[in-house]
Amino acid sequence: MKQEGLDRINFLARKAKTEGLTPAEKEEQKALREAYLATFRKNLYARLDSVYLVDEKGNKEKLKKKK
Repeated sequence: MKQEGLDRINFLARKAKTEGLTPAEKEEQKALREAYLATFRKNLYARLDSVYLVDEKGNKEKLKKKK
């Protein structure tokens, strides 16, 4: 997500606390938050894909996904 999207999320959060949001702004805020979370998850999974566990013998093992 680009900085403009983050700035808009923060603006809407501040406005919600002070004045309140219109229904259209609430929908925009929801969509922006979902996009932010999708980007966050994508980056987290990419980071976890590069993680290796090293045992006592020095063997590297790739982090496995829980089922």
